[in-house]
Amino acid sequence: MSAPAGSRPRVVVTRKLPAEVERALCAEFDVRLNESDTPLGADGLAQALREADALLPTVTDRLTAAVLAAEPLRTKLLANYGVGFNHIDTAAAGARGIAVSNTPDVLTDATADLAVTLLLMVTRRTGEGERELRAGGWTGWRPTHMVGTAITGKTLGLVGMGRIARGVARRAHHGFGMKVIYHDPFPPKPEDAAALGAEGRSSLEAVLEEADVVSLHCPATPETRHLMNAGRLALMKRGAYLVNTARGDVVDEAALVEALRSGHLAGAGLDVFEREPEVTPALLQMENVVLLPHLGSATREARIGMGMRALENLRLFFAGSPLRDRVV
Repeated sequence: MSAPAGSRPRVVVTRKLPAEVERALCAEFDVRLNESDTPLGADGLAQALREADALLPTVTDRLTAAVLAAEPLRTKLLANYGVGFNHIDTAAAGARGIAVSNTPDVLTDATADLAVTLLLMVTRRTGEGERELRAGGWTGWRPTHMVGTAITGKTLGLVGMGRIARGVARRAHHGFGMKVIYHDPFPPKPEDAAALGAEGRSSLEAVLEEADVVSLHCPATPETRHLMNAGRLALMKRGAYLVNTARGDVVDEAALVEALRSGHLAGAGLDVFEREPEVTPALLQMENVVLLPHLGSATREARIGMGMRALENLRLFFAGSPLRDRVV
């Protein structure tokens, strides 16, 4: 799509982005920035669709079919800032002739690092330990104090084997000597899995039954909503741990609470939540749960890289070239 002669395409950026990204966007487009960094909401998003040639939305923007029904519609591209796009009704976007792109690759290492961070935090009880120390409750070293679980030699089960999961597998196997197993309907090439020390399993259930730690790396789709329900959590080993850096609604949080309360699971490390930014209150009270505020891609390098990747898709689109990261 080309802008009218003599004008620059108008782009609405729905949240505040790193300064380097905002400067680069403003150098090429007629940009409307969100200086207050507050969510636009359904009405604001609908208005943006009427006024902008493209939107640069984030995971906090619920672009539902109702929002995308805005008239008169001007927007022709949703250049999503992030790899996940379950907050966008892609079928409705496609039906209205709106292209959708995302930003893969650039956040892989940051999110893989965070998954391993959660794995270590929950198994070594570091969140619990820091809370005790800061509260003045630490009385000194003793042999039985705050004893956690070693991960060397343990089995890590990956649900999904995409870019981020492969990054986790590399770190876990080569860095910590973990045995890595995985299930993915679209598995990597055998030689690629072998290089990561990862062994495929024929079903999700087989992974859950064997793993000491289960780490979730599947997309959020209608089919994966509550993938980890009460039945599947019950399949996990007694004393196992769950890590989620994928999307919150992949886990039934009420079922997770019960699995933790009963002692069936030893702990959980969560970066994403079913009803963000709301967190199930019971999880907030559990010492054996590590909770982070959706920090998976929160490195300076990744967040700038995401913005530049979105900029690249905008640039290509308005030049009439194929999108690098087309979703719709």
